[in-house]
Amino acid sequence: MRIAVPRPVRLLLALALSAVVGCGTTDAGGTEPAPTDGTTPRPADRARQVAEAWDGSPAAARWREGYHPVAPAVRPPGPGLLRDDADRRAYATGNFTLRGTLLAAPAREGRVTWPGGDALTLPLLNAEQAYRDLDRADAPGPRLTVTGARLGSMTVATGRGPATVPAWLFTLEGYDRPLARAAVQPSEVPASPVGPLGQDVDASVPAPLGGLTGIAGDGRSVTVVAHHGSCDDGPVVTAHETDGSVVLSAAVRNVQDGPCTTELRGERVTVELRRPVGDRVVLDAFTGRPVPYTEWPGAAPVPN
Repeated sequence: MRIAVPRPVRLLLALALSAVVGCGTTDAGGTEPAPTDGTTPRPADRARQVAEAWDGSPAAARWREGYHPVAPAVRPPGPGLLRDDADRRAYATGNFTLRGTLLAAPAREGRVTWPGGDALTLPLLNAEQAYRDLDRADAPGPRLTVTGARLGSMTVATGRGPATVPAWLFTLEGYDRPLARAAVQPSEVPASPVGPLGQDVDASVPAPLGGLTGIAGDGRSVTVVAHHGSCDDGPVVTAHETDGSVVLSAAVRNVQDGPCTTELRGERVTVELRRPVGDRVVLDAFTGRPVPYTEWPGAAPVPN
């Protein structure tokens, strides 16, 4: 089996990466990027390099002290969730209508708490700010109508386990239960102690991931978005595990010779782990940074 990343796909991925972390640069406080002069590391070496840089580092300590969701910060009304396809389409596209008054936050800050007693104080979003995060579109089609909101709480899965967070509970027309949206934003991700790989790297090294879409309930697997092109058999993601981190390396299977389009495709890939994630930081071997949570492709949940 040949595992590689076609040059057109790699260039697109590198360009996307450069928009986030800068081409050939690192965030303040990071180390220099991995060399791109023909001495780029092999995938296993790169994963070890990233793990060694993070394990026991101040960046890892700051990450574990923060609030980093690994699940949606929005919870539709339950237990039946959304009642029909029209409402699910409205939710997925962010088509909302406001008919009512949204209150200001009763305080400037709110507390995020974990079962072990750890807590974190973060700025509170106003209900109007939280509503704007829901109402992402103004498109034709079905809409969900918000008639008011009150401050409450919800449980969100995080890199440190389930957390109870302040939440705005939005009243939806036609529903007995509210739609909850976390009233705090995730903590800032600390600067990485290792730089990203550059654009001009050999095709055998990892490619950047598109984001983390979920962690299994028992913590024994993670699901991420990985990219591939039009002339291969799809992405493959491997894990390098240590006591402090899980480093994920992405590549593609069986690259075919011949002309290929520059189309970039995303696909969910589930990676089985030797032991539960726990409080270990999940890292991207290409970027050297924590894999960010993403609600991809953003579809609304459906009843069981």
